Amino acid sequence: MSPRILRTWCGAAALLLSVACGDSGHDDTRADAGTHPPDGSVPTPDAGAPDSGTPEEDGGTNTSPDGGPSGGPDATVPGAVTLPFPTLQHLTVEWAFTGDANANGTVAVRFRPAGSSTWRKALPLRRIPAGSNEGFSWAQRHSGSIFGLQPATQYELELTLADPDGGGAVRTATATTRAVPAPMANAPVKAVTPATFASVAASAQPGDLLELGSGTYTGFDWSRSGTEGKPIVLRGTSGTVINGPVNLFNQNHVHFDRLTINGRLRFNGTKNFALTRSTINATSANGGDAVVTFLRAENAYIADNVVTGITPWAESSLGVNGNNQGEGICVTGPGHVIQNNRVTGFRDGISFMEDDAAVDQYSIDVLDNDLIGNADDGVEADFCAHNCRIVGNRLTNNFIALSSQPSLGGPTYFVRNAVYNAVHIAFKLYRGSSGDVLLHNTVVKHGDGFGITATTPVARLHARNNLFIGGPGGTFNGYSSGSAQGSVLHLPSLTTANADLDHDGYGSTSGTFNANWGGTRITSLNDLRANTTEKHAVQVDLGVFAATVAYPASPMTLYAAPDLRPRAGSIVENAGTPLDNITDGHAGSAPDLGALEVGAPIPTYGPRP
Repeated sequence: MSPRILRTWCGAAALLLSVACGDSGHDDTRADAGTHPPDGSVPTPDAGAPDSGTPEEDGGTNTSPDGGPSGGPDATVPGAVTLPFPTLQHLTVEWAFTGDANANGTVAVRFRPAGSSTWRKALPLRRIPAGSNEGFSWAQRHSGSIFGLQPATQYELELTLADPDGGGAVRTATATTRAVPAPMANAPVKAVTPATFASVAASAQPGDLLELGSGTYTGFDWSRSGTEGKPIVLRGTSGTVINGPVNLFNQNHVHFDRLTINGRLRFNGTKNFALTRSTINATSANGGDAVVTFLRAENAYIADNVVTGITPWAESSLGVNGNNQGEGICVTGPGHVIQNNRVTGFRDGISFMEDDAAVDQYSIDVLDNDLIGNADDGVEADFCAHNCRIVGNRLTNNFIALSSQPSLGGPTYFVRNAVYNAVHIAFKLYRGSSGDVLLHNTVVKHGDGFGITATTPVARLHARNNLFIGGPGGTFNGYSSGSAQGSVLHLPSLTTANADLDHDGYGSTSGTFNANWGGTRITSLNDLRANTTEKHAVQVDLGVFAATVAYPASPMTLYAAPDLRPRAGSIVENAGTPLDNITDGHAGSAPDLGALEVGAPIPTYGPRP
């Protein structure tokens, strides 16, 4: 996505991130949306907003592990715990602190459903040092996510901060995940036809379900809101088609279901919007965009849709200057869930806003989507402030699979994504990206298996249990896929002092093992293990898969998505390291490398039945 200039006041929010912005627009027709208060205070959710978490202090003083008083610059001084914008399946956890000059404080996390007697461990929070990049700045804190939760469920959390220099503390908190959006129970159903749509829409009340009968409707501006538990629902039936753009600006609790829209759907400034089980066909009007909010919105749920663009899969389409158009699904603001959509034929399949247009991009979930034939990025998670979770997606035939350009301190999570035929690179960690976390991804691509050709430092990169396979490279529309033989690892701008990669699998169909680790040349697996953090890396080839997986030798082919499950008895079986809340319930003695376990069912990518 090219930068969009948008000026608005942006508050620090609970994430302790700030940016100075001003006020312009992506196009001449969009409406202005609500903005943050100019004093930088946190926007207060509406009265019906989901529980954002109730931290509870332990009531004790901060002490060192031996019980003595804390003190000195190396001791941690714990601050406030916040749990901003719960989603359906995840919780964001932030713990502010000062001190800890020697950076050795840690935070362990346990959680359980309220009333349960059994605690589960989550990944420890990640220590985020204070920093700034691209006009944004953030304070130091511990930050992380709890994964794989149930919707509409209250959870209890226990956070344990430990610092050998003093300042240890235990905090407890509760938070409730959001419910899957649904019509009000016994909602009054109002039959609608193209002829009656305008009058029925003008009188719609919270809780109403407008059932659009078969026929062709013109695009419209929607200006009615529902309330918590009483959304206004527009539901299509067989033969319902809307031709033209649909706009809903600054609304709340509006749900579109089972609609076919030929044109752009725009929800600038809207809270608690849902788009489900619908078909969105982009057109050349409005730049080829499909489902977008160009201004800060909150808590959208965009799920089980088929979103189709107008950009062909062709070499001339590739890259930032290619002949490509349109954003498939584009959001800014916190709390969005983009799940189980099939998005094909755009510049970017799923994207966040960039530069001054990026506002409060945190606590965002991109889950289980099927992304095919997008000419720039499959998922562009750029300018994520923290706790954006890109989990379980399948990305086939995309120029770049996954972008984090940049992560603003992190953590930005990429977990169990299955990538095949990423033409240029699988992970675009550019513009000084900091705090990216790569866990259990599988990549099979032309050229370098894991290549990042950024000219700026790639900082605080953390990776575990990934699987990268490449091969002989080439050039496509001026972009290189990798070296002639295909490096297994090409990270020349990696900041090695704070990189933490281990238990990953690397291979090239050329049979060679060439790597670049922060400018240091590596020529063998033993060399990699001896001279980097990858002490438990393994060398792999395409034989690690149970099914036949072909090398994508002709990247401009629209390949069918292959079965990327590993083969029993292969070197990747049991080669991973256990990760709390990520690999719970794995088979065998240890987790398998990559996105999928041996013998596991293939996940549902794209719309669910």
